[in-house]
Amino acid sequence: MKVKVKAEPEEQRLTGAETLIHALKQEKVEVVFGYPGGAVLPIYDALYRNPIRHVLARHEQGAIHAAEGYARVSGKPGVVLATSGPGATNLVTGITDAMMDSLPLVIFTGQVASGVIGTDAFQEADVTGITMPITKHNYQVRDLKDLPRIVKEAFHIASNGRPGPVLVDIPKDVSATAAEVNFGGKVHLPGFQPTKNPNVLQIKKLNEAIESAKKPVILAGAGILHAKASEQLRAVAESKNIPVVHTLLGLGGFPADHPLFLGMGGMHGCYAANMALYECDLLVNIGARFDDRLTGNLKTFAPEAVVAHIDVDPAEIGKNVETHIPIVGDAKAALQKLADEQGSSSMCEEWLVHLRQYQQEYPYWHKELEDVISPQKLISEIHSLTGGDAIVTTDVGQHQMWAAQYYTFNDPHKWVTSGGLGTMGFGFPAAIGAQIAEPDKRVVSIVGDGGFQMTSEELILLRELDLPVKIVIVNNGTLGMVRQWQESFYEQRYSHSVFNLQPDFVKLADSYGVRGFKVSTIEEAKALLSEVLNDDEPALIDCRVCAAENVYPMVAPGTGLHEMIGVKP
Repeated sequence: MKVKVKAEPEEQRLTGAETLIHALKQEKVEVVFGYPGGAVLPIYDALYRNPIRHVLARHEQGAIHAAEGYARVSGKPGVVLATSGPGATNLVTGITDAMMDSLPLVIFTGQVASGVIGTDAFQEADVTGITMPITKHNYQVRDLKDLPRIVKEAFHIASNGRPGPVLVDIPKDVSATAAEVNFGGKVHLPGFQPTKNPNVLQIKKLNEAIESAKKPVILAGAGILHAKASEQLRAVAESKNIPVVHTLLGLGGFPADHPLFLGMGGMHGCYAANMALYECDLLVNIGARFDDRLTGNLKTFAPEAVVAHIDVDPAEIGKNVETHIPIVGDAKAALQKLADEQGSSSMCEEWLVHLRQYQQEYPYWHKELEDVISPQKLISEIHSLTGGDAIVTTDVGQHQMWAAQYYTFNDPHKWVTSGGLGTMGFGFPAAIGAQIAEPDKRVVSIVGDGGFQMTSEELILLRELDLPVKIVIVNNGTLGMVRQWQESFYEQRYSHSVFNLQPDFVKLADSYGVRGFKVSTIEEAKALLSEVLNDDEPALIDCRVCAAENVYPMVAPGTGLHEMIGVKP
C-alpha cells in the first residue's frame, strides 16, 4: 500500500525570514557561511527554528572566501549571510574576487528598515550601489511577496552562463513581517538568456582552421572547469593532436602528465607554454579571458596566429585580443561538437617535437639549497607525499606561483586560488570551504606568512568543525612578491616589504587548539609532512624558507611572452 505524502501548499503565510529559509531549502542549500548582526536577527532566529547548516566565520571576509572555496570545489553556489553596514562592506573583497574568477555565490545582506533607508541610519550602507559593478546582478527586496521569486532568480543567474556572484539585500522589516507568499513561480528572465549551444557553422570554420594549421595550440582557461568539460577537452586535443597550455585558473582541466600538455602560460608560466603561444599559427582559446598576466604585451602576443575564442560570455570575445573565429557558447557543448566534426587531425608532428624540445631544454629550475628550505623543493615534496591528489588552496604571491609550477594537477577541481583580483587572505578560509564541500578529501592550504595573518582568526573553525585541513606556511619573513619586484625593478629598495617582527605561528595555532610545528630544513619538513599529511587532524606547519628566493621564469611588465627573464637551459 502506497502512502500518499501531502505536498506542501505553494502559498503559505510566513515571515520574510521564514520565507528565505524555505526558499534556501527549495534550492537544496547545504551550508550557509555567515556572521550575525542586528539587521539579520530575524533571519538568524528563523535559522534557529528551521536549521540549515551554518558556519560561523570569525570575520565576514573569512565567510565569503570559505564560500568561494566551497563553490570552486563543489560547483554549487556558495551561500553567504551578513548583516547591514560593515557586515556587508566586509564582503566586498570576496564579491569582487568571485566576480573576476567567475565563482557562483548568492549573498544575502541585511539592511536597515525600509522606512529609514537613505537617512544614514545606524549601520546603513548603500549595498546595492556599492556592489553593482562587482555582481552579475543585485536586488533589494521591498515587498516580501517578491522574495521567493528573487531567491530563485538569484540562484539561476549565479549558476547559469558565466558563473558569478548575485547579492540580495533584505531590509529588516521585510524579514520580520509576515504575509501570504507563493513558492510556485518559475524563473522567467527574458533579458538573461545565455547562449549555451554554439553556432555550428563557426565550429566547422574552427575545424577547418585546425586541419590547415601547422602550429596550433589550445589555451584552456577556467571555463573548462566551470563547464565540466575536461573529458571533452582531452578528446579534442587527442583526436586533433593539439598541444594544450593552461591559464593559472585553468590548471587541472587537462592532465599535467599528458604528453600534449605544455604547462602553464603567462607571467610565471613555463618556457615551452609561452613560446607556443608566441609562435603558434592557430590559437584556440577555450574559456580564458586573455588577461594581462597571461598575454604580456598585447602587441607581441601570438603575432602570427589566427585566433579562435570559445566563451559563454560574449563580452570576453574580442575584448583584449582580436578574434578571427568567435564562438559563443558553453565550452562542453562546443568541444563536443568539435569532436564530432569529421576530418583529419592537424599535421603538426614537427611542431610537437619542437615544443617538446623546449620542455626538455628549459624546464622550471631552482637553486639547490643546503642550510635553508628551498620553497620549490617544499612544494615538490608536498606533491610527492600526497601523490598529487590533494585539493590545494593558496593565497597570492610567490608561494602561489611555486604551487602552480611544482604541484602539478591531473584532475579538475583540486586547485583553488585567487586569480583575477589576487586576494591575500583568500587561501586559508577557501580551504575551509573546500574541506566542507569534500569532507573525505585531503585539503592542503599553502599560504604565505603575510596573507595568512589576514584571516588567521578562522583557525578556530578547524577545531570547532573538526576539519583536517593542513596549513603549510611558506615563511620567508617578507611580502615575497613585493620584495621580488622591489629587487628587480626598484633597485633593491625594500620599502616595507620585510617583516621585522612576526607572531609565533606555532603558539598561535596552539591557542586555537590546532597542532603547530616549525621546520627549518627540508629533511625536517619531509619527515613531518609525511606524518601529518596522512592523519585526520588539522595542523599548521611553519616552514622557514629562503628569504631571497625569487619566482622564475618571469615576463617583466611591458614585455612579451618571448622575452622571459630567469630562463636557464
